[in-house]
Amino acid sequence: MVVLCAFIAGITFAQAKAPAKNWTPPKTAWGDPDIQGVWTSDDSFGVPFERPHVYGNRKFLTDEEFAEREKENKLLASSIEAGVTPNAGYWRQHEGVDYQPYSSSWSEYARQTSRQTSLIVDPEDGRLPELTQQALMLRLAAIAASRRKPRPESWEDINMFGRCITRGVLGSMLPVMYGNGTDILQSPGLVVIRYEMIHETRIVPIDPPGHPHPHLSAGLRAYMGDPRGHWEGNTLVVETTNFIGGRVGIGADGAGLKYSEDLRLVERFTRMSDRSIQYAVTVSDPKTFTAPWTVEFPITQEPGYQIYEYACHEGNYAMADILSGARAEEAKEGAQPAAK
Repeated sequence: MVVLCAFIAGITFAQAKAPAKNWTPPKTAWGDPDIQGVWTSDDSFGVPFERPHVYGNRKFLTDEEFAEREKENKLLASSIEAGVTPNAGYWRQHEGVDYQPYSSSWSEYARQTSRQTSLIVDPEDGRLPELTQQALMLRLAAIAASRRKPRPESWEDINMFGRCITRGVLGSMLPVMYGNGTDILQSPGLVVIRYEMIHETRIVPIDPPGHPHPHLSAGLRAYMGDPRGHWEGNTLVVETTNFIGGRVGIGADGAGLKYSEDLRLVERFTRMSDRSIQYAVTVSDPKTFTAPWTVEFPITQEPGYQIYEYACHEGNYAMADILSGARAEEAKEGAQPAAK
């Protein structure tokens, strides 16, 4: 659930590269950098995951391009009241999406957007590296299977997010149309990261300087992996391994190409001001991608933003509706006379 909050101006990626002048990063009572609070990636919603080719290697929009993006966001924000349809052509050409954007009845758009041309900042072109031969074959096999089986036959054919199980680490951080809250809590030796959607909480042990703790054995794996954290100056660095492979994708809400059990994430949380943290994550998966790649964007605080219970399983009528609808369509097709 999302609380509709008062609008505040979001920081841009360029602004977040250096802390505000005359600002001192806060500390906890035990002396660690303080990154606690409820943060949201709402300011980066609408920024393409991969950079559209039209921008080349440019990481930021020009003033004219930024004005056009803001215009489209304002159109989306007022689409219901204004009686207009979102401009799919703009979003396809400039933001690299292949879908019709949701109207304001389903999402929140009335925010200042980022100037980033993509969430991926490395490689230089802002696009995913080439797939390995193994990953390419798995992808082609998945496409072929979806063509043979266009409808879900069981609950196993519905993705992990649709089943209210997990979105994965990266899928939980990437901005989507609502529910982008991340609650960070700290205690001596621990950082806790709680996500608004689904129901997942990561408990990150913090290694003391010079005494890193090893990860769990390779036989112990989890959808959110096994995290280990340490401080580098004012930056929290979290390395996560021991993922369950082949179940969750690397895109928003855990969609997209599924990562392997060799996935390794290195996240960085850097407090930049009272209301902003710069978030970055480097993805390494040698069975899936031919090179590592990095996503980066700010997460900010909004007055009044709260995280409520996300009782996904209790109201997940979609599971029954999707499967019963598929069976109904099959029955209808089976009742039709064969074409002559």
